Amino acid sequence: MRADLDVTADLARGLLAEQHPDLADLPLRVVANGWDNVMVRAGDDLALRLPRREAAAHLVAHEQVALPRLAPVLAAAVPDVAVPVPVRTGMPSAALGYPWRWHATRWIEGVAAHRTPVPARTAWARTLGAFLVALHQPAPPDAPVNPVRGIPVAGRAEARDPDRLADRLERTPPRLRDAALALWADALASPVHDGPPVWVHGDPHPANLVVGVGAGPGGADRLSAVVDFGDVTSGDPASDLGALWLIFDADGLARCREVVERHANGGRGWGQAAWTRARAWAWAYALNMTAHPDEHPELVPIGEHGLASLFTDP
Repeated sequence: MRADLDVTADLARGLLAEQHPDLADLPLRVVANGWDNVMVRAGDDLALRLPRREAAAHLVAHEQVALPRLAPVLAAAVPDVAVPVPVRTGMPSAALGYPWRWHATRWIEGVAAHRTPVPARTAWARTLGAFLVALHQPAPPDAPVNPVRGIPVAGRAEARDPDRLADRLERTPPRLRDAALALWADALASPVHDGPPVWVHGDPHPANLVVGVGAGPGGADRLSAVVDFGDVTSGDPASDLGALWLIFDADGLARCREVVERHANGGRGWGQAAWTRARAWAWAYALNMTAHPDEHPELVPIGEHGLASLFTDP
């Protein structure tokens, strides 16, 4: 069974008092409890990112390495889209019984994209495309390693273990299973990414996108931030492109894809093989979202939309 630590505002205050005492008197409140991390808002301007389980601890360390490198490049290309660069870093505390690294970032106003109507997201589809183009640049050899993101489709557990594939199919709605198996076979048969490994966000689903409240449909018409870089790594950009089926409807996906294909990879785009591989990632991501309905019910609609769009849209 997974062992999670109870991360509270009181624990966060203790860590601040111990390591950043100038921030210890800020009002604190827990604003998000994810699979891996707890977010605590600190005053008006900061957010603390604290791992709640051991498996996530090294992901925070990866963010601390990668985001200072990526932020200037991304800001130059898409200046209106923020990323959560650490502004303070924290260490484990034996006195408080907290064993992992953590950090503080600037607070980003807005609403998570998964809380907005899917059609409204088309307004910023091209912006996300430009962000992905800027992100998917060749990564250095010392980029963080992630064994489950950015890898070839043939490296995924479903390709190596028939039981894992059978489990995926079992959790796919019966009417979609034949199409899912065909999609998976197409991805395995497609050429692999043959260029240099590029930076990969690793988890750009709609709960990790922040949109600004505006006058557009649904009240949110601009992409304000891309957050949660815990799975950041290098490899195949198809790993990120798969999330587009979870974010957009057919119109939004087409607009985002058009920007990527026009500008990515030095203006050559990634080609049809990458999008075929991306569909396999989309299937995996959608099932991940529906896997824990009791613990994370807010993610289930993301997965359900992903499956519907994946097996309807090209």
